Amino acid sequence: MESALTARDRVGVQDFVLLENYNSEAAFIENLRRRFRENLIYTYIGSVLVSMNPYKELEIYSKQQMDRYRGVSFYEISPHIYALSDNTYRAMRTERKDQCILISGESGAGKTEASKKILLYYAVTCPTNDHMAALGDRLLQSNPVLEAFGNAKTLRNDNSSRFGKYMDVQFDFRGAPVGGHILNYLLEKSRVVHQNHGERNFHIFYQLLDGGEDDQLNTLNLERNPQNYRYLVKGNCPRVSSISDKNNWKVVMKALPVIGFTEEEVQKLLNIIASVLHLGNMQFGEGEEGDTYITTEISNLARLLGVDGSALREALTHKKLTAKGEEMITPLNFEQAEAARDALAKAVYGRTFTWLVEKINQSLALKVQHSSKGSSVIGLLDIYGFEVLQHNSFEQFCINYCNEKLQQLFIELTLRSEQEEYETEGIAWETVQYFDNKIICDLIEEKHKGIISILDEECLRPGETCDVSFLEKLEDTVGGHPHFVTHKLANGKTRRVMSREEFRLLHYAGEVNYNVNGFLDKNNDLLNRNLKEVMCQSDNQILSHCFRREEVIDQKRPEMAATQFKNSLMKLTEILRSKEPSYVRCIKPNDAKQPGRFDEVLVRHQVKYLGLMENLRVRRAGFAYRRRFEAFLQRYKPLCPETWPNWHGRLVDGVLTLVKHLGYKDEEYKLGRSKIFIRFPKTLFNTEDALEAKKPEIGKQFIKGFIYRHEEYGPENDYFMDHVRYSFLKNLRKNLPKSVLDKSWPTPPPSLVEASEHLRRLHMRNMVTKYCRRVQPEWKKQMMQKVVASEIFKDQKDSYPQSVGRLFLDSRLEREQINLKVVQTLGNDKVQYGVSVIKYDRRGFKPRPRQLLLTNTFAVLVDKTKIKQRIDYTALRDIALSSLSDGMCVLHIIREDNKQKGDLLLHCSHLIELVTKLAMMANKTSNVNINPGSIQFTVARGKEGIIDFVRGAELKVTKGRRGHLLVVSQRLL
Repeated sequence: MESALTARDRVGVQDFVLLENYNSEAAFIENLRRRFRENLIYTYIGSVLVSMNPYKELEIYSKQQMDRYRGVSFYEISPHIYALSDNTYRAMRTERKDQCILISGESGAGKTEASKKILLYYAVTCPTNDHMAALGDRLLQSNPVLEAFGNAKTLRNDNSSRFGKYMDVQFDFRGAPVGGHILNYLLEKSRVVHQNHGERNFHIFYQLLDGGEDDQLNTLNLERNPQNYRYLVKGNCPRVSSISDKNNWKVVMKALPVIGFTEEEVQKLLNIIASVLHLGNMQFGEGEEGDTYITTEISNLARLLGVDGSALREALTHKKLTAKGEEMITPLNFEQAEAARDALAKAVYGRTFTWLVEKINQSLALKVQHSSKGSSVIGLLDIYGFEVLQHNSFEQFCINYCNEKLQQLFIELTLRSEQEEYETEGIAWETVQYFDNKIICDLIEEKHKGIISILDEECLRPGETCDVSFLEKLEDTVGGHPHFVTHKLANGKTRRVMSREEFRLLHYAGEVNYNVNGFLDKNNDLLNRNLKEVMCQSDNQILSHCFRREEVIDQKRPEMAATQFKNSLMKLTEILRSKEPSYVRCIKPNDAKQPGRFDEVLVRHQVKYLGLMENLRVRRAGFAYRRRFEAFLQRYKPLCPETWPNWHGRLVDGVLTLVKHLGYKDEEYKLGRSKIFIRFPKTLFNTEDALEAKKPEIGKQFIKGFIYRHEEYGPENDYFMDHVRYSFLKNLRKNLPKSVLDKSWPTPPPSLVEASEHLRRLHMRNMVTKYCRRVQPEWKKQMMQKVVASEIFKDQKDSYPQSVGRLFLDSRLEREQINLKVVQTLGNDKVQYGVSVIKYDRRGFKPRPRQLLLTNTFAVLVDKTKIKQRIDYTALRDIALSSLSDGMCVLHIIREDNKQKGDLLLHCSHLIELVTKLAMMANKTSNVNINPGSIQFTVARGKEGIIDFVRGAELKVTKGRRGHLLVVSQRLL
């Protein structure tokens, strides 16, 4: 906030808490408008971030921007989603307490984009290694998959989330992301079978038709035109100009393997998507006696669902009933059959979506090697905003109930955190008046008397029940409630704008009329038992997981949809209460998705239902501004001779000295235990104006300090030198190397060269220590071997660079490849490494396939079942190789008499690995000789032979001139 206080006249205030007229909604909205015009889309209300959707790309999300906000005090620079992300992360690290970020707002306000920005910030800026980088990829790649299956074009938003999402990101004690988990809420399944005019079904259907390969669509028996599918034409909006279904399909197909999907699972998933489209095209006929039959071919549908066709046909046209212990099968009429088909489509899609979330959770789960001890969590809640449509149904009722609960929690937690801060600092708390929406929450959720309980009772009541009877029951039970009204209970003015099939709730955010048509069916959310039985038999593993046999056997009726949602909301609020909350309140400036357009009526409505004015009043209950002593003193110390350039006493005394010098009156401020509280924005602005007036004088002092910068530290240059040192250390903290391989280091000023070098050594030593502690035994062994290989071969052997990136294996031979008779002959000398080699005869150079086995004390050359030669490491004089890229080596053996066999000539495809291991086991790393042209070897009886090495087009080993062995080494590109 301090960084732009002086620009307040041009772009308003960066923190609404500093509004002079903080009770004025008009002043609040005008501040939003002024900042929006300047593309300043973020503004604070204390620690709450208000975000305006710009409907255009802004250059404020680069890696450089991320670095700018890392480790910086929350109010030190301009408001940003990265500032909130970083502040939450640092609070988790320093306080060791779980955090959560609650993102709310209307559809189209930018909630999902805010969630993506936060995840991206953590993925880029948190400590990482290969495993964690892969987890970061999976976290980011889960987004396009969930959006494809859970988002759709609505009238208000081309990419509207039609489900609620809460994601936990788990961090280890170092602050590195090591796991994640997603909870999903209330997928709008009704969209599968019906969409309002101008809206679409879920994105994935259009992506498949537009982006799928021809042979893929042929396999699924699909055509590219979405108009050919009844479930895709209800909204009459198959194409959206802002969306490329073909490109998004490619993104989803690339993301699925990243988050752990096998090719088989992807195919099963596509089968399910296609089956929903084919279900929608299923048609029924009606016989003379009212019985129903399927008029379309269903063999392809049965194949895609992995079920028996005749059983599926029977289940879609008949239902099973159990009366007095006897099972009866009765035919469905035409309407019932269509309802059964639609219910199956919704159930298949809805349960598959739940499976999809479970699958993603498996991919994000905390792995065994990372202990949960010392780990912390940051939760991200991206959930549907308050919805007031032209026609509001069961889904809007649940969504708005959710927002009532979150608003109740928001005020409760905001009040609690304010009170805790005041108590911690020893400041008296003044009671704040605000609207408590508990009365509305109780109206909806109270046991036996709330709307959800009444809805459940009506769904379970025997006899004729319908949506209208539910409305009548509501009128009888809650008719006198001040936040409930119906056409029958309303006055004449209200009746003119309410249908007889509606009830109105007076939410904290305003009035909403709900049409009861469909409430009972959507709350029942039942699938005929015989359809469940058929789906349980599916050979599609996804569907057999989604439709469990226990469900058919269990006679207990599952909870109704609204009650399930209520219970999941209760659990969610428990999760959120257990964490330290941060808030992002998203606002959309207009309904047309146009950049630069600010619709005041629309914005005012959102400000009201987001509860922003209540939040501002809570924050301004006592004091407009509070800052830690050191931050306040650091900023304003030039305004007092006693605190400038440095204060050396207690911080609180320094602040008191400063404010007394500035003439603060007792009613304008309070000093807490670690913070100063300033009551009025005007007091702060006057202080800020005084600082602006002082800056030219500070500048002169700065210039004088620069002139005397090479002199000894003293009154002439102390401020400048302190500033230089402080700036270097601050820059260094942001740009410390992240790995032992990073040799970069900021250039220090002349006065800090020695200290900088000392810090560099300390930091490198610290990184090396941390790295070594993390190295697993197997990886340590691998690294030791690679270091030895580097010492032997680097800049010596042409083929060495190619070997660097390849892991050395424990053995190139499987246990069963080594003959049992050989193993028995070796006895207690266990094989530590084995590899296939070609051994060349010392006289005629005939190639013979062999195995070379290394034990702890000797090596043996094996021909099938027989040990042909044993080489004790003590008798190994050296290992000779050429400098070219061939696989030849010579083992020179110490000979005690002429009867002993000569040196060994070997060719191996894994030469670098073999020689490294042999040299280490034999303790002969300094006895590896690399020769540029030729190698001499002993044949037998003291006779010498020669191997000549040359470069050529391809690798060749032949007998050359003068009886030499010629090895032609392939040229490396």
